[in-house]
Amino acid sequence: MAFTKVDELIRRDHNALNVDDKCIFLREYRARGGYEGETNKLIWNLKKKPSERDTKKGYHYKGIAIQQAAAELAANLNPEWLDQATLVPVPGSKALGHPDYDDRMVQICRNIRPGLDVRSLVVQTTSTEASHAAGDGHRMTVEELLRVYQINENLANPPPVNIGIFDDVLTVGRHYRAVHTIISQRFPGVPITGIFIARTIHPDPFADFQFDSA
Repeated sequence: MAFTKVDELIRRDHNALNVDDKCIFLREYRARGGYEGETNKLIWNLKKKPSERDTKKGYHYKGIAIQQAAAELAANLNPEWLDQATLVPVPGSKALGHPDYDDRMVQICRNIRPGLDVRSLVVQTTSTEASHAAGDGHRMTVEELLRVYQINENLANPPPVNIGIFDDVLTVGRHYRAVHTIISQRFPGVPITGIFIARTIHPDPFADFQFDSA
């Protein structure tokens, strides 16, 4: 397993990204694939709701998934880059204090290696519906996300010299774009890399279609 860079061809699937965005990912998550396949199992276990900790069977798989994701990132990230980078987790959809407030990306970043500069520089001030739960309903736009995101100034010093924005899944890229926007405004000129456990791929609608022979 190794990182794949989001290039011109891949970027077409994630249209909130800009041409000059530098993003990498380890796995591919199959949309509407449920728990089928190793990557889908990993992502769904990561997304288990904290409010289900004491009520839902199998919640312990969330902790296992966090450790697995951290280990995979540790095995593939450049140690020299980690030495001087600030790791910024994308905030979850629920604000601090909500029963489903989820700091899974913070936990993953901290478990990559002891002593890393992990900072929740961007926080979400209002709870919203999780994108993966929205289905065909409304998904937050970049503009809407920017209205509920803010910089945590208590964590702004010392200023970062290199930033990695971490998230579990790259779908359209709206959350990354919003976090990138607010961080680059606060720390102009600082290099930013988007780092994802997986990117979403969509099944070929014609994969199982049988064409009649001529």
